[in-house]
Amino acid sequence: MSDPSAKTAASATTPEASTAASADATTATPAAAPKSPVSTPLSTPLLAAQKATATTSADTPPSAALAETTETTAPTDAPTPAAEDPDILPASHWTQAAQVNGSDEDSSYGDDIISSTASLSSSILDYRTLHGRTFHSQRGNAESWNPNDTQHNESMEILHHASTLMQGGKLFLAPLGDNVQNVLDVGCGPGIWAIDFADQYPGAEVVGVDVSPTQPQWIPPNLKFEHDDVSQPWTYKPDTFDYIHMRWLVGNIEDWYELFKEIFRALKPGGYFESKESSAIITSDDGTVTEDSALSQWGKVFNQAGKKWGRSFLIVEDDIQRKAMEAAGFVDIKEYPFKAPLGTWPADEKMQELGQFLQLALYQDIEGFVVKTWSAIMGWSIEEIQIYAAHLRRELRSRTIHPYYIQKVVIGRKPDVGEVPP
Repeated sequence: MSDPSAKTAASATTPEASTAASADATTATPAAAPKSPVSTPLSTPLLAAQKATATTSADTPPSAALAETTETTAPTDAPTPAAEDPDILPASHWTQAAQVNGSDEDSSYGDDIISSTASLSSSILDYRTLHGRTFHSQRGNAESWNPNDTQHNESMEILHHASTLMQGGKLFLAPLGDNVQNVLDVGCGPGIWAIDFADQYPGAEVVGVDVSPTQPQWIPPNLKFEHDDVSQPWTYKPDTFDYIHMRWLVGNIEDWYELFKEIFRALKPGGYFESKESSAIITSDDGTVTEDSALSQWGKVFNQAGKKWGRSFLIVEDDIQRKAMEAAGFVDIKEYPFKAPLGTWPADEKMQELGQFLQLALYQDIEGFVVKTWSAIMGWSIEEIQIYAAHLRRELRSRTIHPYYIQKVVIGRKPDVGEVPP
């Protein structure tokens, strides 16, 4: 990241954002151990990672285990060319597949579902365009597969609302006290989390940093947005922040270990870092998401694209959040895996509400989520992407398919001065 003193912060004016309840997550999770699959009803919103040496307290959220994942190492400097995955259906499959309007589709699910700082220089605002969608301009090594246009930002704001629902109405799960002074939101996107946090903690100075300057101008007076590439060396002074928040950068970071080291250095002793990432793998507990379905192919194509691109989409499956935190020196690491349903099929009312918003966020901008990686990296045409998207929307409308994916929050603490890590 370039020197903040040489840049100008985005302006701040009056807030018009909602606030969310403060969080309290105090259960410590021991060092990672092999996991074994456990079937748990989806009516329980949280999955906890079941460890061989797990210890929990009375206030630990209810949980179930994640599937065992393979050991990974820190990312290499240069990606290795990936062999094609035989489980991935070619783009032509979706063109040839018949569009079937089965009886399991509810008409009520139809089209109403779609209802450091930097100056804002011309180089930043000169967005790159791909198939009519805009992406951030080139800055350092930054490469984001997410568009930065209005349509995609609306999806991200819906996901933000779903995230707070998933966490019981909480913006965060780190055990923060009332005396939070300096906060950093890494990869802040459209800025809604940082706005809500600044409203909730008016005495804190909040900074949101992202490679794209798409945040609003009307923001709380204690919030500023900076525009930079967080994958570059940071110039924030050591021991600056009480709390650093980061979410949904899967597929955008080459070296997670180096990024977590920068975060560790920038935190004050005793400060907390909270990382939330999503799996690209969409599955089901009852076999209704079949191997050749559009839902199942979603994760397979993304993971193959990540291998070719050198930016993994397997952060959750490979337990990179915990491993990178441990390598950086964090202690008291806690994990909170969540089941994220797509649709209103769960029996539990709260999970139905969550699934409705998650479905809406994906449904309204499927093309935006896939256009860069599937076109520029996997070689799909825009017509093939649009036909695939039609198949995926049909499956999302189905009442007989019960899809979900995993989101995982991992929290770590920087040791206090003089504290000897266990």
